[in-house]
Amino acid sequence: MAPIAIALNSNHINTLDLSPATEVIEPILAEGKLPSSEQQLSFNIDYPREVGDPRELSEIPEVRLWFIRLDSRYPWLPFLLDWKEGEFARYSAMLVPHQFSKEGIQYNPEALEIFLMHKIFVLGDWLKQQGIPHQSRLKSMAQLLGYDLDDGLFEIF
Repeated sequence: MAPIAIALNSNHINTLDLSPATEVIEPILAEGKLPSSEQQLSFNIDYPREVGDPRELSEIPEVRLWFIRLDSRYPWLPFLLDWKEGEFARYSAMLVPHQFSKEGIQYNPEALEIFLMHKIFVLGDWLKQQGIPHQSRLKSMAQLLGYDLDDGLFEIF
């Protein structure tokens, strides 16, 4: 399947309008195309900033709020995000407190751990319901954020 881009503009973001995402995601669900849509989704965000505004999109409260709303609707969305193109890392930055440094993005460690474990549990249950093997996917997702999950974790949930 070809990559799927969701285009967002300031109006969508400022009004918390999820329609650009739902118009893409709902047909994938309705048509049973989840497995073939894995890691295909990206966001094209057009959110104008003042000249000289040094903030990244993930540091703008309005943009973050839109992604929080999206995550509440589709908590399993990381399954669809294009990990290779950095969409999962960007999505995580929208939901986890962080700051930027010379070394790159620095997440709040406790918040990142809570976010990751929440996604592991949500996605683990959701992937099981979809009949999609989950353990290797979840371990790979955790590794993107710098965590190595022990196989024993999967034995207890």
